Amino acid sequence: MSNPEPAVVEFGMLGPVTAWADGVEIGLLGPRHRELLARLLVAHPHAVPTSMLVEDLWEDPPVGAVGAVRTFVAALRRALEPDRPPRTPPRLLVTVGNGYALRGAVIDADRFSEEVSAAAGLVPARALQTLGRALARWRGPALADVAEAPWARAEGARLRELRLHAIELQAGARLDLGRAAEAVPDLEAHVIAHPWREEGWRLLALALYRAGRQGDALAVLRRARALLVDDLGVDPGAALRRLETEVLAQSASLEAGPRPEHSADRVWAEAAASYDRAVAGGARARLRSTVDLLRGLAITGGDGLVAAREQRLASILAAEELGEASLTAAIIGGYDVPAIWTRSDDPTQAAGIVAAAERTLAALPPETAPTARARLLATIAVESRGSDADSPERARTAARLAEQIARRTGDPGLLAFALNGVFIQSFHHTGAAGRRDAIGAELIALAARHDLATYAVLGHLIRLQARSAIADWDGADTHAAAADALAQRHDSPLVGVFTQGYRALRLAGTGAGEAEVSAAYRATAARLDGAGMPGLQRGLLPVMLLAAQIQHGSAPGAGPGTVDRAGDHGPDGPDTVGAQDGPYARWTRPVRLLSLDRAAAAAALADLPDPPPDHLLEAMWCLTAHAAIAVGDRPAMRRAQAALGPAGHEQAGAGTGLFTLGPVSAFLGGLEHALGR
Repeated sequence: MSNPEPAVVEFGMLGPVTAWADGVEIGLLGPRHRELLARLLVAHPHAVPTSMLVEDLWEDPPVGAVGAVRTFVAALRRALEPDRPPRTPPRLLVTVGNGYALRGAVIDADRFSEEVSAAAGLVPARALQTLGRALARWRGPALADVAEAPWARAEGARLRELRLHAIELQAGARLDLGRAAEAVPDLEAHVIAHPWREEGWRLLALALYRAGRQGDALAVLRRARALLVDDLGVDPGAALRRLETEVLAQSASLEAGPRPEHSADRVWAEAAASYDRAVAGGARARLRSTVDLLRGLAITGGDGLVAAREQRLASILAAEELGEASLTAAIIGGYDVPAIWTRSDDPTQAAGIVAAAERTLAALPPETAPTARARLLATIAVESRGSDADSPERARTAARLAEQIARRTGDPGLLAFALNGVFIQSFHHTGAAGRRDAIGAELIALAARHDLATYAVLGHLIRLQARSAIADWDGADTHAAAADALAQRHDSPLVGVFTQGYRALRLAGTGAGEAEVSAAYRATAARLDGAGMPGLQRGLLPVMLLAAQIQHGSAPGAGPGTVDRAGDHGPDGPDTVGAQDGPYARWTRPVRLLSLDRAAAAAALADLPDPPPDHLLEAMWCLTAHAAIAVGDRPAMRRAQAALGPAGHEQAGAGTGLFTLGPVSAFLGGLEHALGR
């Protein structure tokens, strides 16, 4: 039995310090609690020692300040994770040495920075959309509650500067799109509020000129000159001086850059404008078109994937409001974006989609085409991932039914979608690499016959994982290269996350040292930043590094060097051990506790449920086996032995395509030896 996925907590720095759980604001306590949270947010992801927190929270620390900090931390933990069971480690606000840190925090300021950085490399239309979303995150001055605190000033200044830069990038994108008049009001306000920014003056003058207001453009340039000379005693910079000369000369270089008659940007802009004119607002055609847009956004990764995820459930609910089950079925089933990972990026949204698909299936009239039903069933199978599925048997049944209908109808696109659901639902027992390899092979063949590029990529990635699981590195190399080639041809940047991760795994599987393997795993994790896949990213790096330790014999275990050091686990006790491992913490804790407190490790092991049915199934069972051998827990050893038996020919964890703990047979051998004693 698996635990429900915890709420997604996001922290806010772009305004008063706050936090939201699944979009609902968390009721934080007094100002000291907010100040403590702000201090940890500024330091994220690094830890802040308790002594520094005392100095930063009080000008003249009172007696008992350290105890007060710990009380504030405990209160914050209760507010951030109200449903955390007693004596389980916090996953967000963790103890690190003699201090505290936020781990894996989703912070609006980080998202803002990523979006502004990404916008600089986008075409103007997409840059404008991205910057609009980024600037909408601001709710007031950055760190408004603590803006004057010495430790907050540098971060507040950095964020303010980045916001001003984003406003100027936004204005530049509008100018590039020929929307000069639209840019003028915001730029007027910008230069009044920030008169020393020459780029603001330059953009305002250029916008006025392109809006047909040459005299106003010259007046703005002269205002800027007077301000700089009179108040600062400096002449305008080269960009302002050059612009004034070009305005006076009515230079052709000031016009918006010419676009080729058939450029992609021009075609897109004109087609979108025509669509807006021709299709009435709220029309059913718009909802159908929205699904196509979201599907295209999702495969771009990063911001596109996040945006698609944000809008998908909204489009389904909008369709349901119209009361037409067939339309809702088309909106739900039309989003057939391939899924390669078994943990959902947004479990709450996924549950909402599954519920909507179930409602729609029940509401469809009897004469509905079987393909529409099959797409809903495939959606249920794909979205009911791993431990996020409320009814795993229902999800597996949905996958089988979708496949049967697809094979009967002969619809290749539907069959590919259904096979994706079958793959996602194939992790309920260990040792299934061969079955998944066959699914990948069929997807590749199907895609080749019917030009299904995204499913060709999926097929190669599935086979990469499956061949890695049986240590067929040459075969995995072939599929990694094929996936990379397809990704380059079809602009699918997310593929590189998995193929780079595979190359790190290959190092581990072919005998590289622990330091080299760990460095490669860290590079894989760095590639995940900004990729828009939190379901993959959460807890992955700590688990991979632990796997490297176990594979190379440096992890805590049953060897003679292991000692019982009860009490050597920080001020909050052993409950915080493993918190960094995210959704895998329950299965890593017994191993991590071995060198700290054997009794705590044994207790954690005794209460351990079966691992969830996902990509890390074999890896989590091997961790269980490792800890069970170390503490002599014979029932846990027998459970692990029975579970791992079918995977005796595989590499533990390598079915992820990202990391390994070594051969499963080594763990089975250790279990057999220990049980035979």
